[in-house]
Formats: sequence, structure tokens, C-alpha cells
Amino acid sequence: MKVLYLHGFRSSPASFKSRLLEQAMAQRGLHDDWYSPQLPASPAAAIALCHDWIRSQFGDTNLKDAASELLIIGSSLGGFYAYCLAEHWQCRAVVLNPVVHAARDLATQVGSHRHFHNDEPFEFLPEHVNELADMAAPPTQNPERYYLLASTGDEVLDWRDMRQWYAGSHGHIIEGSDHGISDFADWLPDVMDFILQPPR
Repeated sequence: MKVLYLHGFRSSPASFKSRLLEQAMAQRGLHDDWYSPQLPASPAAAIALCHDWIRSQFGDTNLKDAASELLIIGSSLGGFYAYCLAEHWQCRAVVLNPVVHAARDLATQVGSHRHFHNDEPFEFLPEHVNELADMAAPPTQNPERYYLLASTGDEVLDWRDMRQWYAGSHGHIIEGSDHGISDFADWLPDVMDFILQPPR
């Protein structure tokens, strides 16, 4: 089992959800199976980085092993990336308040920003919105491969988009909470059960 965690817009591998999940993996002796990179601002570059890592773990053509032994977790924009990657590799994914309509929702973010955890500046460019549009995958035919946590109290994204897109998936609609899922520790055991369950 290899687990790839993808953070959200302006976030990093230092996010509290990433750290909680990494600790949970380490407690089970699986720290070497965990990977959480700092993603570049360019969506195309971020996806390319992920594809390269997956190929380094499973090879260029061994889709069967990747489908059964890879799990991708994504938060917010990372949830959109996780979905695109999971559809390509046909693996399971956990999505946490995921962006569903990325080009639409991120078009409002074109401009200068700073990362939450280190205050480093970066630019989100108009061409980055085009990259999001180009990589968008159609609705899945296999919702059972997904686990969704969506918060009705999300102040950034509409949880109803998530519920509709991931209809038929595992997971929960959380009453209240927030975009960052500040009560994520309460849901961690259930998320870990999904991560570690044997693939079908």
C-alpha cells in the first residue's frame, strides 16, 4: 500500500490533516508508504509530479498494481487532483471537502498569494485555470472507490456540489464543521479504516 496526500490551495504537507494522517500511518508501521509533496502552483506541474511519483513506485505500465496498492488523499484543490489521478490510475481515493468544479472555483483566485504555513509568495496565473479545465475528468463510473468527507459548514466551497458529484461513495456529510475540517481528528479512525481496508 502506498498513500499519496495532496494538500489544498495555499496549503502544504504541514497542514494538520496531513500531519494527523502521517502520524496514524507511522503508528501502524507504514510511514515509509506515505508521501506528501509540496505541490507547485501550476496544476499541470502538480499532476505531472504525482504521475512521476506513482510511476516510480509501480512502473510505467503496471496499472493493475497501482489500482490495487495505491490510495490518494486530497483536501480541497488536492481533492480535485486526487479525483483526476484516481480516475486515471483506477485506484481508491479519500477526498476532504474537495473542489469539484476547479476551473470555475479557482478562476476567482488568479493573482498573488502566500502559502499558509511558510508565508512564501506564489502566483496563480490565468493559464493555471486553463490547466484545471484541461485535466478535468468526467463523473466516475465507480463511486465505491471513493470516500468523501464534506462539511455543510464549509465557508469556501458548496458541500452540495460534493454530495452530488460523489453520490454513491463511502464517507459522511458532516453537519457544520468548516472548510479545513477542524474536527478531522474525530473522523480519522473511519478514514483510516477505509485507507487500510483490503482492495476489492
